[in-house]
Amino acid sequence: MKYLHTMVRVADLAQSLGFYRDALGLEVVHQINVPAGRYTLIYLAAPGDREAQVELTHNWDEHAYSGGRNFGHLAYSVPDIYAATQRLLDHGVTISRPPRDGYMAFVRSPDGISVELLQEGRPLPPAEPWVSMPNVGSW
Repeated sequence: MKYLHTMVRVADLAQSLGFYRDALGLEVVHQINVPAGRYTLIYLAAPGDREAQVELTHNWDEHAYSGGRNFGHLAYSVPDIYAATQRLLDHGVTISRPPRDGYMAFVRSPDGISVELLQEGRPLPPAEPWVSMPNVGSW
Protein backbone atom coordinates (compact mmCIF):
# COMPACT_ATOMS: atom_id res chain seq x y z
CA MET A 1 0.00 0.00 0.00
CA LYS A 2 1.23 3.49 -0.83
CA TYR A 3 -0.17 6.86 0.15
CA LEU A 4 -1.20 8.82 -2.96
CA HIS A 5 -2.96 12.06 -2.04
CA THR A 6 -5.55 13.84 0.06
CA MET A 7 -8.52 15.36 -1.78
CA VAL A 8 -9.98 18.68 -0.66
CA ARG A 9 -13.05 20.19 -2.35
CA VAL A 10 -12.65 23.90 -2.98
CA ALA A 11 -15.27 26.51 -3.83
CA ASP A 12 -13.05 29.16 -5.46
CA LEU A 13 -10.11 27.72 -7.39
CA ALA A 14 -8.19 30.99 -7.75
CA GLN A 15 -8.55 31.78 -4.04
CA SER A 16 -7.49 28.25 -3.09
CA LEU A 17 -4.42 28.37 -5.36
CA GLY A 18 -3.58 31.70 -3.74
CA PHE A 19 -3.53 29.87 -0.43
CA TYR A 20 -2.02 26.46 -1.21
CA ARG A 21 0.42 27.54 -3.95
CA ASP A 22 1.26 31.19 -3.28
CA ALA A 23 1.00 31.51 0.51
CA LEU A 24 1.75 27.94 1.67
CA GLY A 25 4.37 27.35 -1.03
CA LEU A 26 3.15 24.09 -2.58
CA GLU A 27 3.94 23.45 -6.24
CA VAL A 28 1.40 22.46 -8.90
CA VAL A 29 2.31 18.94 -10.06
CA HIS A 30 -0.56 18.26 -12.46
CA GLN A 31 -3.86 19.81 -13.56
CA ILE A 32 -6.83 18.10 -15.23
CA ASN A 33 -9.80 20.04 -16.61
CA VAL A 34 -12.87 17.92 -17.37
CA PRO A 35 -15.44 20.09 -19.20
CA ALA A 36 -17.86 17.17 -19.68
CA GLY A 37 -17.89 16.52 -15.93
CA ARG A 38 -17.67 20.24 -15.09
CA TYR A 39 -14.73 19.92 -12.71
CA THR A 40 -11.01 20.66 -12.40
CA LEU A 41 -8.43 18.66 -10.44
CA ILE A 42 -5.15 20.26 -9.39
CA TYR A 43 -2.48 18.19 -7.65
CA LEU A 44 0.04 20.03 -5.47
CA ALA A 45 3.07 18.91 -3.47
CA ALA A 46 5.71 20.38 -1.21
CA PRO A 47 8.87 21.38 -3.09
CA GLY A 48 11.07 18.31 -3.51
CA ASP A 49 8.44 15.90 -2.17
CA ARG A 50 5.99 14.74 -4.81
CA GLU A 51 5.12 11.59 -2.86
CA ALA A 52 2.57 13.33 -0.61
CA GLN A 53 0.12 15.33 -2.69
CA VAL A 54 -2.99 17.39 -2.12
CA GLU A 55 -5.70 17.18 -4.78
CA LEU A 56 -7.85 20.29 -5.06
CA THR A 57 -11.20 19.33 -6.60
CA HIS A 58 -13.17 22.22 -8.00
CA ASN A 59 -16.68 21.30 -9.09
CA TRP A 60 -17.61 24.19 -11.36
CA ASP A 61 -21.24 24.39 -10.20
CA GLU A 62 -20.57 24.20 -6.44
CA HIS A 63 -19.96 27.48 -4.65
CA ALA A 64 -19.77 26.55 -0.98
CA TYR A 65 -18.80 23.60 1.17
CA SER A 66 -19.23 23.16 4.88
CA GLY A 67 -17.66 20.98 7.53
CA GLY A 68 -13.96 21.73 7.02
CA ARG A 69 -13.34 21.02 10.71
CA ASN A 70 -14.56 17.40 10.45
CA PHE A 71 -11.82 16.76 7.85
CA GLY A 72 -9.08 17.11 10.45
CA HIS A 73 -5.99 18.77 9.00
CA LEU A 74 -3.15 18.61 6.53
CA ALA A 75 0.32 18.68 8.08
CA TYR A 76 3.63 19.85 6.62
CA SER A 77 7.09 20.05 8.15
CA VAL A 78 8.96 23.27 7.41
CA PRO A 79 12.65 24.21 7.80
CA ASP A 80 11.79 27.48 9.61
CA ILE A 81 8.41 27.72 11.34
CA TYR A 82 8.75 31.47 11.81
CA ALA A 83 9.56 32.18 8.16
CA ALA A 84 6.74 29.91 6.96
CA THR A 85 4.23 31.55 9.28
CA GLN A 86 5.42 35.03 8.31
CA ARG A 87 4.98 34.17 4.62
CA LEU A 88 1.37 33.15 5.28
CA LEU A 89 0.77 36.30 7.32
CA ASP A 90 2.25 38.41 4.50
CA HIS A 91 -0.31 36.81 2.15
CA GLY A 92 -3.15 37.89 4.42
CA VAL A 93 -3.71 34.46 6.02
CA THR A 94 -4.97 34.53 9.61
CA ILE A 95 -2.71 32.56 11.94
CA SER A 96 -5.16 30.51 14.03
CA ARG A 97 -2.50 29.09 16.35
CA PRO A 98 0.79 31.04 16.24
CA PRO A 99 4.09 29.15 16.69
CA ARG A 100 4.62 30.40 20.23
CA ASP A 101 6.58 27.25 21.07
CA GLY A 102 8.83 27.50 17.99
CA TYR A 103 7.39 24.20 16.80
CA MET A 104 3.75 24.25 15.70
CA ALA A 105 1.32 26.61 13.97
CA PHE A 106 -2.14 26.25 12.43
CA VAL A 107 -3.87 28.18 9.66
CA ARG A 108 -7.01 27.59 7.60
CA SER A 109 -7.53 27.51 3.85
CA PRO A 110 -10.21 29.67 2.23
CA ASP A 111 -12.55 26.66 2.51
CA GLY A 112 -11.91 26.13 6.22
CA ILE A 113 -9.43 23.25 5.93
CA SER A 114 -7.03 23.29 8.86
CA VAL A 115 -3.32 23.16 7.95
CA GLU A 116 -0.69 22.34 10.58
CA LEU A 117 2.91 23.48 10.17
CA LEU A 118 5.59 21.69 12.20
CA GLN A 119 9.20 22.78 12.64
CA GLU A 120 11.64 20.20 11.23
CA GLY A 121 13.84 18.78 13.96
CA ARG A 122 14.04 20.56 17.28
CA PRO A 123 11.80 23.56 18.07
CA LEU A 124 13.24 27.01 17.44
CA PRO A 125 13.73 29.26 20.48
CA PRO A 126 10.52 31.18 21.34
CA ALA A 127 10.52 34.58 19.63
CA GLU A 128 8.37 37.66 19.18
CA PRO A 129 5.95 38.53 17.76
CA TRP A 130 4.82 34.90 17.91
CA VAL A 131 5.15 34.44 21.69
CA SER A 132 2.66 37.27 22.33
CA MET A 133 0.14 36.43 19.57
CA PRO A 134 -3.19 35.03 20.72
CA ASN A 135 -5.05 32.13 19.12
CA VAL A 136 -7.68 33.20 16.59
CA GLY A 137 -10.75 31.02 16.06
CA SER A 138 -10.29 27.27 16.04
CA TRP A 139 -7.93 24.97 14.27
